[in-house]
Amino acid sequence: MPKLSPIALVVLAAAMPVPALAHHSMGGAAATTAWQGFVSGVAHPVIGLDHLAFLLAAGVLAAAVGRRAGIAALAAFLGAGLVGTVLHLGGFGLGPVEAAVALSVIGAGVALLAAPARLPQAAPGWLALGFGAAGLFHGHAYAEAVAGSGPAPVIAYLLTLLAVQAAIGLLAMRVARSLGEASLQRRWAGAAATVVGAVALGAAVLA
Repeated sequence: MPKLSPIALVVLAAAMPVPALAHHSMGGAAATTAWQGFVSGVAHPVIGLDHLAFLLAAGVLAAAVGRRAGIAALAAFLGAGLVGTVLHLGGFGLGPVEAAVALSVIGAGVALLAAPARLPQAAPGWLALGFGAAGLFHGHAYAEAVAGSGPAPVIAYLLTLLAVQAAIGLLAMRVARSLGEASLQRRWAGAAATVVGAVALGAAVLA
């Protein structure tokens, strides 16, 4: 039986039903306790199909630029995501956030599809920049789960959210690095992420 890797999970994610895009663990209600913030922080990156697809695709992309540069790119995503979350909680909008999140997933998918076997020397810098831009919108969207919550649930949510996202991204990166130049699997991951992003974009436009 083939090994079920994060790359394969992206493919499976594309086949999941569209309602998973709702991604709100508290049923639309804001967290009121630290425990609820913790639960929401664990669940949000997983049940949000567009967010999950991006994290997995980002991990695969990060693997292509080396360990240090890949970790730096993922850190740029996480850091910018925290900024985006704070902006939302502070009442600053970033426009059509859900559409931007969907476009970032499409962008990650297309990048995987188009990436050459040997990336150019400037790839790590561009990847970190792209991840940072995507992080702003993902973080802004994530903040909806604790909008109107008190300090305790917000802090618990943010800490857990950062840990879960980092774990998913680093796991995808590690498995992708272990596979080496498995270009066919990268293409499958890219195709799946592109499909997930396209579905999410359609849902955002029709909402």
